[in-house]
Amino acid sequence: MKKTVLKKYAKLIVEKGVAVKRGQEVIINAELDQPEFVTMVVDAAYKAGASKVTVEWSHQPLAKIHTRGRSLKVMSKVEDWEKAKMERRAEVLPCMIYLMSEDPDGLNGINFKKMAKSAQARMKVIKPIRDKMENKYQWVIAAVPGKAWAKKLFPELRASAAVEKLWEVILKCARADGEDPCADWDAHNANLAAKCEYINALGLKDVTIKSGNGTNLTVGLIPDALFMGGSEAALGSGIVYNPNMPSEEVFVTPKKGAADGIVYSTKPFSYNGQVINSFYVKFENGKAVEIKADNDRQTELLNQMISMDEGAAYLGEVALVPYSSPINQSGVLFFNTLFDENAACHLALGRGFSNVLKDYEKYSHEEAIKAGINDSMIHEDFMIGAIDTTITGTDKNGKTVTIFENGEWAF
Repeated sequence: MKKTVLKKYAKLIVEKGVAVKRGQEVIINAELDQPEFVTMVVDAAYKAGASKVTVEWSHQPLAKIHTRGRSLKVMSKVEDWEKAKMERRAEVLPCMIYLMSEDPDGLNGINFKKMAKSAQARMKVIKPIRDKMENKYQWVIAAVPGKAWAKKLFPELRASAAVEKLWEVILKCARADGEDPCADWDAHNANLAAKCEYINALGLKDVTIKSGNGTNLTVGLIPDALFMGGSEAALGSGIVYNPNMPSEEVFVTPKKGAADGIVYSTKPFSYNGQVINSFYVKFENGKAVEIKADNDRQTELLNQMISMDEGAAYLGEVALVPYSSPINQSGVLFFNTLFDENAACHLALGRGFSNVLKDYEKYSHEEAIKAGINDSMIHEDFMIGAIDTTITGTDKNGKTVTIFENGEWAF
């Protein structure tokens, strides 16, 4: 891929994605797949006025070795220096850039029970610090090609050609291949904002999602929760940023304890570096009471996921994405949540978003939970939208409004 094109993408991530302002610190999380592009992002961040840029590298093979070689006790401990680093971040609120490129199957075969138990133990220290940062900092998740990921998507191509092809698809889906990507994102955000405004004006108390595959789920909504999409504003600074590139969704956090029915996944779900091809979830009184995949190991993995804490079995998000989404129309199955969640309507199990609440800055973390926002250490999106998906809403007077028909917006 031409350097001029990649530099334009790096600039988009920095200026429209995380929206770096002069004097801010920036932390970039990346795999080892695209060091040249990471260098471009670092350069773009400094040009935008960043005072300090730090890159934190990760590598899936090392994660597998560490999990095999370390005891559960060692894996579960949060070292003093780790806690100090997190506390400093909660104080400084650096801009966070997450560049995804990992192999969807890169952690296949790992001891997921050991990994889950250590995560549960570590979260007792990590989560209170993370909660203090919620909504207050700018962040963005974007993607770059990894060789293993590219070969999974385009197995017929040699590795270099597969990476080049994946670059092309990523840039197109992220609206980064035009003459002025920043202007394109402004127009896209305006379109998503208009859809949110329309739905919010309906005053819905619940939504019902149905598809021909058997999905039939009714989800209750929080009276003061608003549908959102596209850009967001950081609490305190008011800086507007785009947390997901790409992003095609209009979403809301539903009311905890108000979901009944069954949903079937329509795209593979990648969880902790392991791909689960299909599964269903049955909800009663808001809780996932039954979850089952194609085989016993994947079912066990899913049940481990919804047992991570009390909130892991409840919904944290309902997101609406038309079947004609550019990501879906690309014809590529990404095996990557960032992309696949923007190709179809989806749900998320686990943590909800308190910033959907009207005047959310007035709510403490505890007050947001009391209002109906689910709290959890996980937030895992899975796709349920199909070509025949119908979504209706009911307002406070009992009137039914059609929001989606045959997989597309009905307005």
